[in-house]
Amino acid sequence: MKRKRAFNLILFFLILFCSILPPLFPQTYADTDIISVEKTSQVIKKLQEMDLDLLMEWKGRIYIVLHHERDDPSKLEQSQIAYRVETSNFYPFNQKDISIQSGVNGDYHTYQELERDLVALEENYPHLVRLHDIGKSLEGRNIYALKISDNVSLDENEAEVLFIGCHHAREWISVEVPYLLGKYLVENYGSNPRVRDLVDHSQIWIVPLLNPDGLEYSVYFYRYWRKNRRYNGPGSYGVDINRNYDYMWGFDNEGSSPDTFSEVYRGPAPFSEPETQAIHDLFLQRKFQALISYHNYSQVILYPWGYTTEPSPKDALLSEMARNMSQLIRSESGRIYEFGAAGSQLYLTNGDTTDWALGIYDTPAFTIELPPIDELQGGFFNAEEDISTIFQENLPAALYLIEWSIQNYASEIPSPEKEADHKEKTTQTRTFKN
Repeated sequence: MKRKRAFNLILFFLILFCSILPPLFPQTYADTDIISVEKTSQVIKKLQEMDLDLLMEWKGRIYIVLHHERDDPSKLEQSQIAYRVETSNFYPFNQKDISIQSGVNGDYHTYQELERDLVALEENYPHLVRLHDIGKSLEGRNIYALKISDNVSLDENEAEVLFIGCHHAREWISVEVPYLLGKYLVENYGSNPRVRDLVDHSQIWIVPLLNPDGLEYSVYFYRYWRKNRRYNGPGSYGVDINRNYDYMWGFDNEGSSPDTFSEVYRGPAPFSEPETQAIHDLFLQRKFQALISYHNYSQVILYPWGYTTEPSPKDALLSEMARNMSQLIRSESGRIYEFGAAGSQLYLTNGDTTDWALGIYDTPAFTIELPPIDELQGGFFNAEEDISTIFQENLPAALYLIEWSIQNYASEIPSPEKEADHKEKTTQTRTFKN
C-alpha cells in the first residue's frame, strides 16, 4: 500500500511538472512582428499570392503576423506594398491588466473553466440541457456539444441549428459568444416568451470550443497561436482545422496550403483531424437547418462560397439572411457588420466549415467575424469588459437564425451518400485545377 501511495505521489508531481514546462519548439514573441498594410484591391490581389498569416482587418488596413523564420518582408517591398510595423501596439507589449481573480486569462475561459461551466449548466437546468462529448482532441481533451431543447433527452421532429466557436485558438471571444448564447437561452426560458417558443420548437446545438488544445496553447504559451497542435515533423506544429473539411479540400494552394509551417495548412487529408471529424460525425447524426461559425476579427458576416469568387446556388437567400442579421446587430449596438460571399472578400478559403455545410448538406451556413474594439490596447484582443457587449449585439442575429430554422424546417436533409458522390466529383475537379 505504501509503495502504491509513493508511486501515485511521484506520478502526480511528474504530471504537474510536465504541465508547467513549455512545449518542445515553442513559438515566441521574439520570432514575430505585427505589420499592417493599406487595404486596396491591388494590395489584396498581391496578398492572395503570398502565404501570410492574416490577423485581422481594421479601419481600412490589413494586419499581418510576420513569422521571421519563414516570412520575408522583402517580398512585400518587391511587390511595392508599403507596410507599417505595429508590434508595439499589440500583445505582449501593450497588454491590458487582466482580472487574475477570474482566471489565468481573466474572464475568458480556459478549457477547464469552460468544462466546469458547461457541466454546471447541465446540472442546473437538467430539463433543458444535455452535455454531449462528441469527440477527443489530439491531446485527449473532450470536445463538448451543448444540446438545448424542452424535451432535451428526446430526438424530436424539430428544426436543429448549430453554433460553433473557436476553430482558431487565438480567437478567444469566439468561445464566449456561443457559450453565452446557451447560458442566455436556459436562464431566460422561464421568463422570456420568445426564448421559450424557440427552445420549445427546436433543438439547439452549441459547440463553444472546437479547438481545445490550441486554445490552451494560446492561453499558456503563445497568444497568437491559430492552429491545432498536430505534430507535423521537426519544428512544425498544427493544422488549420477550418481548412480541413471535405468540400473542395485542397482545391488550390491559394485558399489553403500544403506547407506544414503555413498558418492555413490544410492537413494531410480531409477530416484528418479529430476536431473536424467530431463535426462531421455530428452532422451525420443530426438534421441541421442552419449554422453559424464564430471567428474574429473583421466585423463581417460571410457565407459560401469561400473557395471561389463565383456565387453559390443559394447566394440570394444567404445574402438576404446575412443582411437581416447585420441589420439586427446594427439595431442593437449601432455597430456595422459588413456582409458578403467569403470568396469575394479578403481572401479565398477552401475546405472550410461553411462551404462544407452548404456543399454537402445544403445547410445555410455563416461565418460571423466578431469585432475588434480597441487597437491601441491590443486590437486583436478584446478587453474583458467587451465580452458582454459583443455577445449582446450578436444575440438578435442568433435568435433570428433559430427562428428562421423553425419557420423553414424540412424533415428531409441530404443523405450521407451525397458525401461519396462529392468525393468522386471533387477528386476530378482537383486533378483538373492543379
